[in-house]
Amino acid sequence: MTAPLLRVRDLTKHFPVKGGLLRRTVAQVKAVDGVSFDIQRGQTLGLVGESGCGKSTLGRAILRLHEPTDGSVELDGTDVIAASGGELKRLRRNMQIIFQDPFASLSPRRTVFETLREPLDVHRIGTAAERRKKVEELLEVVGLRRAVLHRYPHEFSGGQRQRVGIARALALNPKFIVADEAVSALDVSVQSQVLNLIDDLQSEFGISFLFISHDLAVVQHISHQVGVMYLGQLVERASAADLYADPKHPYTRALMSAIPVPDPGKGSERIVLSGDVPSPMSPPSGCPFHTRCPAAMPHCSQIKPALENISSPEQPHWVACHLHTDPTPAQAAAPPAE
Repeated sequence: MTAPLLRVRDLTKHFPVKGGLLRRTVAQVKAVDGVSFDIQRGQTLGLVGESGCGKSTLGRAILRLHEPTDGSVELDGTDVIAASGGELKRLRRNMQIIFQDPFASLSPRRTVFETLREPLDVHRIGTAAERRKKVEELLEVVGLRRAVLHRYPHEFSGGQRQRVGIARALALNPKFIVADEAVSALDVSVQSQVLNLIDDLQSEFGISFLFISHDLAVVQHISHQVGVMYLGQLVERASAADLYADPKHPYTRALMSAIPVPDPGKGSERIVLSGDVPSPMSPPSGCPFHTRCPAAMPHCSQIKPALENISSPEQPHWVACHLHTDPTPAQAAAPPAE
């Protein structure tokens, strides 16, 4: 098996909470807490979970838009965390982002031509004539006419603005793109167009994607692998086919039960979780989901389950749940560490 394009290990991002007269750090918001995964070349990892679970923070930490607190990120064998100066600038050519809000992410004072030419200017790629030709080619790739070159963002629809955002992400021919809720602000009909565009671009250019969304139906359509996040941690990860056919973690099952089914006669029973999501400033001991889990056992509040593969090496299915990776009786009886 070939080496993955992106390798993330124990990635952590904590935000300090300041308080008191001297503005000292009094707590930490554990937005991302020890996440590990790989993304193969030319594939998409879909990332799902409730709002506030750390999906967007994870994507930005990988790109170092948020500086990680701990952990490692390797892109095509290069250490992203250790890179600095010119090395980091060169590395950024291979990793880009599509933002959630296509209007807020585009400067209202710049035309489409100026927006798409900017990354080429920053990295000094080609002559002025070559840059203009590249911009025109980018518009054609994302399905926009050259006549829109000198229009401003407010003159476009939401779907057209998102296409401009995708074109900007493609300008430097990246190997990896974080799509952060890239279609959530669009109408359903426009969503399908943008999703098909992303799918076509992946097939044509072999780009790897981290596709962040709260819409499980969208993630199923576009992803090769799917990861489920809860309270800053991955609780399950598998191929899209395996995860949607047989979800293992109780949290994943609850999410799946909320997917609308077109045929009322085939609808599944909705699993309603009790209680609120705990604060990331003071996550529960043991399994982070045990306070809301309908299948929680006594030791779930004491021992944190590791993310383990419960399937074969060829078709791995990773899950962090004592129902599938139960500790030994001695571990279960042991008191929690101070």
